[in-house]
Amino acid sequence: MFKTQDLLIFAAAFISFCFSVMLWFGVIGDPNKEAGLFVGLWVPSILSVGNYFKIASQGKKS
Repeated sequence: MFKTQDLLIFAAAFISFCFSVMLWFGVIGDPNKEAGLFVGLWVPSILSVGNYFKIASQGKKS
């Protein structure tokens, strides 16, 4: 199942996604589509870095 580290990575990605949507639709001020896209690109980056560290830590155990 999921470990604490996995849940933290998912939470960071979800928060980034929510913040991106808020910027895109202007929930917190004027709509800023460029900033929304920029922050939205963090989601796959966060998940990729989390996956990298998960695989790297499994390699050390073997």
